[in-house]
Amino acid sequence: MQCPICGAPETKVIDSRLAMDGEQVRRRRECLSCGERFTTYEAVELMLPRVVKSDGNREKFDEDKIRRGLVKALEKRPVASEAIEKVIHRIAKDLMAEGIREVPSSRIGELLMDALRELDQVAYVRFASVYRSFQDVNAFREEIERLMKATKS
Repeated sequence: MQCPICGAPETKVIDSRLAMDGEQVRRRRECLSCGERFTTYEAVELMLPRVVKSDGNREKFDEDKIRRGLVKALEKRPVASEAIEKVIHRIAKDLMAEGIREVPSSRIGELLMDALRELDQVAYVRFASVYRSFQDVNAFREEIERLMKATKS
């Protein structure tokens, strides 16, 4: 693997460990030229379904787009970035398990809402307000009431 510091083509692996509950391999590498150390992650490349947007357009499943939505909803919330990555991975894994070639964007939105409901309720309401296009305070109130009712059950 090429060194990201000096660009030399030769590096050696000095440590390998499982990460993300065994879904990735974390490797510590050392450049044979400059001696710098860096970390790489190796994961299986998933063949994810194409996303069908509400207007009928189709696009590639984009983990970065999901990550941006989660990060925005979780802004200034006490949630570790590893938890965000686990949510993204779980959604991708769930979609893979369904064995479908295309998935409506609304299905991804619902999976995100379910994950946020468990992860952080404030982030859930933030995301829901955008995803469901809340028009007024009553929509927020109704969603919070549904959330509180579900939490009590």
